[in-house]
Amino acid sequence: MTNYTQSTNFATKDALTSGNPLKIVKGTEINTEFANIAIAVATKADTASPTFTGTPTLPTGTIGVTQSSGNSSTALATTAFVQAAFQILHPVGSIYINATNATNPGTLLGFGTWTAFGAGRVPVGFNSANALFDTAEETGGSADAIIPFHTHTATSTDAGHNHSMGRVAGGNGSLQFNSASGMADISPNTGTASASITTTINNAASTNWQGDATVTNINNANYQPYITVYMWKRTA
Repeated sequence: MTNYTQSTNFATKDALTSGNPLKIVKGTEINTEFANIAIAVATKADTASPTFTGTPTLPTGTIGVTQSSGNSSTALATTAFVQAAFQILHPVGSIYINATNATNPGTLLGFGTWTAFGAGRVPVGFNSANALFDTAEETGGSADAIIPFHTHTATSTDAGHNHSMGRVAGGNGSLQFNSASGMADISPNTGTASASITTTINNAASTNWQGDATVTNINNANYQPYITVYMWKRTA
C-alpha cells in the first residue's frame, strides 16, 4: 500500500508577497498532487467488505466481528471464534487424550474444567445389548486375579461292561463269585471254568472356583495389549 505524501505546500504561498512567482499555483503542482492521491487511493482496501491480497496482517488489538461457529467462508476468524470452535469439539463429558503431556487440558486449551479420567483402565464402546456395557462409565474386570470366577462340571456314566476270565485244569471243578473282591474264585486242579462280571459306573461332580483376587503384582495378569496415555474428562 502507498500512503499519500503532499508534494506542494499551498498554504505557504499565501504568505508570499504579490509579484513573487512562487505565489502562483501552477497546474503541474495540482497535477502532481492529484496523481499522488490517485496512487494512494488505488492501493488502499475498501472499508466495506475489502478483498486483501498478499499476506495481510491485522493491527495489534484489532477487534473484529466474531463469526458463527459453522461459518466455512473466507471471513477472518477472531480468537473468540477459534475458542468457540474448540469448545464445540470438546463438549462437557468429552475425553481428551495426550500421549506425552500430563498438563491439564484446561491450561492447554484455555477453557473448561477437566479431571483425570480412567486411571488404569481402557475404554470400551457402549453396548445396550450387553449388561456389562449398557451404562456410561460402568466399570468391571479384574487386573490381578489369578483366574476369573468360573465353574467346572464333569459327568461320567458307564452303562456297564463285562470282564471275562477262565482257567483250564483236569477233573471236575467249581466256580464261585466273590462279591467282596469282585473276582471269581476257581478251585485249583479242576476242570474248565469261566466267569463274567458286569459293573456299572455312574458319577457326576461339579466344582466351583472363585479365583484368588487378593494376589497382586502379577505381571500382565488378565491384561489385553495396552498403551499408557494421559486421559482427562471435561466436567464443566
